[in-house]
Amino acid sequence: MDNTRPRMRWWGWGEDGNDGPVKPGARAMLTEACGWPDGVDNPPIELDAVQLPTSTLPDAAREKLAAVVAADHIREDRATRVSHAAGRSYPDLLRLRGGDLPYAPDAVLYPASSQDVDRLLAICHEERIAVVPFGGGTSVVGGVDAFRGGFESCVCISLARLDRIVSIDEESLTATVEAGVFGPDLESDLQEKGFTLGHFPQSFEFSTVGGWVATRSAGQQSTGYGRIDENVFGLRCSTPTGVVELRTTPATAAGPNPRQVFVGSEGTLGIITEATLRIKRQPEATVPDAWFFPDFASGAAAIRRLEQEGLRPDIARLSDVNETAFGLAQLGSELQRKGLLAYLRVRGIKTPCLMVLRYDGKASDAKARKSAGRAIAKELGGVSIGGAPETMWEKHRFSTPYLRDQLLTHGVLVDTMETSAPWSEVQDLHDSIRRDMEAALLERGTPGFVLCHISHLYTAGCSLYYTVFARQEAGAEMDQWRALKTAAGDAMMAGGGTITHHHGCGADHAPWLPKETGELWPRMLRAAKAEVDPAGIMNPGKLMNGPEEL
Repeated sequence: MDNTRPRMRWWGWGEDGNDGPVKPGARAMLTEACGWPDGVDNPPIELDAVQLPTSTLPDAAREKLAAVVAADHIREDRATRVSHAAGRSYPDLLRLRGGDLPYAPDAVLYPASSQDVDRLLAICHEERIAVVPFGGGTSVVGGVDAFRGGFESCVCISLARLDRIVSIDEESLTATVEAGVFGPDLESDLQEKGFTLGHFPQSFEFSTVGGWVATRSAGQQSTGYGRIDENVFGLRCSTPTGVVELRTTPATAAGPNPRQVFVGSEGTLGIITEATLRIKRQPEATVPDAWFFPDFASGAAAIRRLEQEGLRPDIARLSDVNETAFGLAQLGSELQRKGLLAYLRVRGIKTPCLMVLRYDGKASDAKARKSAGRAIAKELGGVSIGGAPETMWEKHRFSTPYLRDQLLTHGVLVDTMETSAPWSEVQDLHDSIRRDMEAALLERGTPGFVLCHISHLYTAGCSLYYTVFARQEAGAEMDQWRALKTAAGDAMMAGGGTITHHHGCGADHAPWLPKETGELWPRMLRAAKAEVDPAGIMNPGKLMNGPEEL
């Protein structure tokens, strides 16, 4: 197997052959809410028609870089440059599908070891070449866009060949893993030995360990298994001025935790080449459950109590009215949908909000937690039809992003964004973000349809994850998106949320970082960057140095 071959198609999400149709019920819902574009058919442009900037990598620098990775692992062909030019944010997809890439790496380098990465960064530092680290390319916040930051040349360093699981410490329950290991490969190896990391972001099939660590990723089972930042016990990072190796320890009081400076650093300080992660034994049982609530407030109260009373479902997700309706229209048959809604009306629920849960662990413990959770759900007006909705949700949980590609072809804007907030702010924040996004789109003459769900539970609060649909504003697609993004980001800040719960800052969220943290913290980050990256070559235009435009 060629481990340097991109796992995703160059113009969109995932692999060919997995695009499902927009179901009639979902299309009807979008048509009513925001209007369906008439006669629009905008498939992706052919690869040969993509406009790429001319490579400006000097021959002398190329020779130095090739001496590290060998000639066959420094690549400048069209397909390689295009597939490493962008992630999968909405602006990325507009540029990729339209075939206009104003920035792309001059070359893509494939080191085979951490030491190769060390040498490549030293050369790029000496030659003043911008560097963009690349894992799976799934960033939805402009985190891997090949900005040059004022430098003449830019290269992408792919971690694809750093794909070893170095060791598994069964006694300490840790695994040391190179940064280029993809989620399914790691989980397969761990499960063969009776373990799991339990980290399943929606990008799981196409994202890497290094990408998770660099962006402070949260998986769909993070309520039970923890976010990635909670599970990093050691790491190695190559920087332009040297190597940072942080030993594996369960805890330390030796000052501020340096691991947490590099976890979430998004390639701006260096390239994480290896991490030691906490793992767990595979659960004896996984017990699903699902409930419909009469409104979002009662469901939120139930899911909060599940967390705060120590029941801690390993998967927990509460969809609001819009997301529940759209999910039933897109994932189920029309007959099933109508039958379920009729049953819920009989039970007094006219605007259902779906909550899916899963309890992992020893069978007796998982069943006991489920039983206690059911008592809470019933007390707050929930109606259960068993665990089938959770099982169905799991079946489709990695396929949803494909729908975005289908809708873009039809001229429909689709974007996602997320935040987190204390429980006391959740209802107001849920409403204000939706309201402000809808108002921003309506002002442009393109009414929006906004979905939301709660996930990633904490004792103090939870995340809110939004999906928004609207007709694309033909000829002004980027202006439309900027208006939407600004409305959402400003509402998050005004309502006491974070600008990002688990997608990182990249370029898209960078303008709100000082608003969330204050001006001093980004300056502290820049001071750290000046020590390890004095020339500023590492991932320009992201996090504390973003955003950047050509």
